[in-house]
Amino acid sequence: MERWFNVGKIVNTHGIRGEVRVISRTDFPEERYKKGNKLYIFRERDTEPIEVTVKSHRVHKSFDLLSFEGYDSINDVERFKGAMLKVPESQLGELAEGEYYFHEIIGCTVVTEGGETIGAVKEILTPGANDVWVVRREDGSEALIPYIDEVVLHVDPERKTIIIRPMEGLLE
Repeated sequence: MERWFNVGKIVNTHGIRGEVRVISRTDFPEERYKKGNKLYIFRERDTEPIEVTVKSHRVHKSFDLLSFEGYDSINDVERFKGAMLKVPESQLGELAEGEYYFHEIIGCTVVTEGGETIGAVKEILTPGANDVWVVRREDGSEALIPYIDEVVLHVDPERKTIIIRPMEGLLE
């Protein structure tokens, strides 16, 4: 069974030549939306995804604008509004050491180097210089863990565990 990963959501059309406005959900828009790449459109009422090939990509304001081969007018793409753009797991590329896909980190149990369980990563924020992992603590509160070498000592996506060395005040 193929696993699928969201790379964006089609929120509207753009102009009359078949472009769609996408809110991107990928860390690699230049790679995912490269001319010739295959993407898959998942609409709510369809049982099978629609395979499309990227014809063009450009950025406009906070949106990625895409057009697809064979979809040359607004009438061709109007039906895609609200649909998700996805790629199969087989299209996920290799990352450099110390880099992880969000789906590998979300759900991991965070433990201090002393063995104290903090909780599980529930989401990842990308505010700027480094990612911040939002950890739901056992008491229901949240801890914000910066993904920096001084704090995150070891990540094991297979075992779904992360070992940290909390900075002073981090877990208060």
